[in-house]
Amino acid sequence: GVQGVCPAGWHLPSDAEWTELTDYLGGESVAGGKLKETGTTHWQSPNTGATNETGFTALPGGYRYIDGTFSYIGSYGNWWSATEIYANFAWFRSMNYHYSYVNRYNDNKELGFSVRCLRD
Repeated sequence: GVQGVCPAGWHLPSDAEWTELTDYLGGESVAGGKLKETGTTHWQSPNTGATNETGFTALPGGYRYIDGTFSYIGSYGNWWSATEIYANFAWFRSMNYHYSYVNRYNDNKELGFSVRCLRD
């Protein structure tokens, strides 16, 4: 795996590792709920489907635009994968307050998303 910003002994998950996780949890349509923190302390209401049964405790960190401004804190959580599409684009996963989905997208790596490190 790609260590990236992760400490020694840990790595950024690949796109394939994210897919393996969402498949294991029953697919993209329900995996978000199983990963999201329950309640509305951090997530905007209604935080649909949130059970956090995995203990992942996904939080809605929103994202930082290329110009340095922040948006969607409390509504969306986005996590980079280590898998590039082009030199400046990579896959990421997104969850939001209104659905239990985990969506797979790609975008410019200059955007500020969260990361989750996996133990090697």
